[in-house]
Amino acid sequence: MFAATGRLTDLICGTEAANALWSPRATVQAMLDVEAALARASALHGVIPASAVDAIVAACQADEIDAQALMSGAQAGGNLAIPLVKQLTAVVKARDAEAAKYVHWGATSQDIIDTGLMLQLRAALDQLDADLRTLATALAAQAQAHRATPMIGRTWLQQALPITLGLKFAQWLDAITRQRARLGELKARALVLQFGGAAGTLASLRDRALPVAQSLADDLHLTLPVLPWHTQRDRIAEAAAWFGMLTGTLGKIARDISLMMQTEVGEVAEPAAAGKGGSSTMPHKRNPVGCAAVLTAATRAPNLVATIFAGMVQEHERALGGWQAEWEALPDLARLAAGAVANLNGIVAGLEVNAERLAQNLDATHGLVLGEAVMLALGDAIGRMEAHKLVEGASKAAVANGRPLLEALAANETVMRHLSRAQLESLLDPANYVGQAQSFVDAAIANAHLKEPKEQER
Repeated sequence: MFAATGRLTDLICGTEAANALWSPRATVQAMLDVEAALARASALHGVIPASAVDAIVAACQADEIDAQALMSGAQAGGNLAIPLVKQLTAVVKARDAEAAKYVHWGATSQDIIDTGLMLQLRAALDQLDADLRTLATALAAQAQAHRATPMIGRTWLQQALPITLGLKFAQWLDAITRQRARLGELKARALVLQFGGAAGTLASLRDRALPVAQSLADDLHLTLPVLPWHTQRDRIAEAAAWFGMLTGTLGKIARDISLMMQTEVGEVAEPAAAGKGGSSTMPHKRNPVGCAAVLTAATRAPNLVATIFAGMVQEHERALGGWQAEWEALPDLARLAAGAVANLNGIVAGLEVNAERLAQNLDATHGLVLGEAVMLALGDAIGRMEAHKLVEGASKAAVANGRPLLEALAANETVMRHLSRAQLESLLDPANYVGQAQSFVDAAIANAHLKEPKEQER
């Protein structure tokens, strides 16, 4: 039997569903599913007797496997498939000694491990596909709700120009839209059968090799590749790269939210919940714990991706070390990505927005961030360079005298000769200098294609 195993921190940066997909039991069951499908495909083409199939398939249940013996056998054999096939054969033999002769016929250990991995990867990608759609929908809703809510934009961590909060959500949404598109391409290209036998030739199956391979692929709902790919690991590397890019994209969102959540900024806050975000010593604390989990995943992912990329350089027809390095790195990447998406889904939909603090922070410089708008308006009359010099001087005077930029500009004779006070007030209104922010929000939402197919048909 398989006991519940894992790390005490597995639910900080992961989810129960994702952890279950990559649990020891799930890994063994995926390999057994391949063995069962192999028996059916082999019998279909007369490679093994049809009478052997039922006993083999019935034995392909993880609960029939001794987990501790499997671990010990893997240590000696160098992979899980060797002791797994040994145990499976024994289970089948106890039911049908004749059927036991045909367990694992024509396959090699790597065929079972890689194809089992593909089954787990498919389940993980399907789960992420659904979760990313949920996240995109929440981001689109927030972008629409705050389409025209002005806030300060920041460059180099300094106040720059006004933007809208909706634009920030839209930027995150657009990045998630690209990751969803990449996911679709990845699933079509990477989810393939691995079936090549000892050296990738399927020689043991003679003229029935290709029919068996096609039937095996069909049974498992995987694509049959042009040829076996034992040491060509680009599909695995592409999956790893996608997990890495996704966690980086999610980390960017978490970084922005956590910065906006700082006490001194206070523009947004993660949704409140009992026991969430508190401190063991400071009762007043409300920590961005969801963001922390996402950022942890984004910090760990690059090195895991690097591990898989390093393992691509493999020897001849079967690998020594590079392939084995994938066994923990890829599942860890998948779990981290799933946890990061789940954490952001929990944050974005219920994100608390403090409109008052957004307005206060936007006015923190008392109009200085709108100097460019005044400069451009003056430039039409006196030239850009002269206008820049004039507004720069007024800005310095405003800071030196502790008064708003409006008053410093209104005290300048040259400015007032070309612009009325009402015009200055309009130019210094942040809502009037957000450029195409609202149009960009609309474009990002439209580009996300979040309507259901039936809605699109209407």
